Amino acid sequence: MGVYRVDKLMAEARKLAAEYRRATGKTLAISGEIAVSDAITLLELEPAEEGAEGWDAVRRGAHGPERLQIKARMLFDDTSRRPHRLGQLRVDRPWDAVLLVLMDENYDAVEMVEADRAAIEESLAEATPNKRGTISVARFRNIGRLVWTREEGRLARG
Repeated sequence: MGVYRVDKLMAEARKLAAEYRRATGKTLAISGEIAVSDAITLLELEPAEEGAEGWDAVRRGAHGPERLQIKARMLFDDTSRRPHRLGQLRVDRPWDAVLLVLMDENYDAVEMVEADRAAIEESLAEATPNKRGTISVARFRNIGRLVWTREEGRLARG
């Protein structure tokens, strides 16, 4: 292990990204890495093994391991009328559910929403043509379930 702990590096990356956005109005492309780190820590997940394609973490449960693809989305106070969208969801890769980490302007997690593969595939099929495999944050929230909030922490699985 290096000189710095990962949690300290993530805290510094979070600060740097927030300051960069305040100074330039642009975002640094590190929200995904921060989201994966936060989800693994806050939901007590296992990181995916090196070289895993399609998932970022594993949750061990009574029904066996579940492979989770983790997506990040920033919630800025912008006036854009365009709906916020998740990045591409690759249905050709092996994963069981997607975890969306919503973050504030300081790159701090606000809430996490999870949707299972069947619900996502159904939603993508309904949104034809959807060649890019994307879904809006609003739609994801509708088909998913809230699993963590900043105020309450981890919520019971239903």
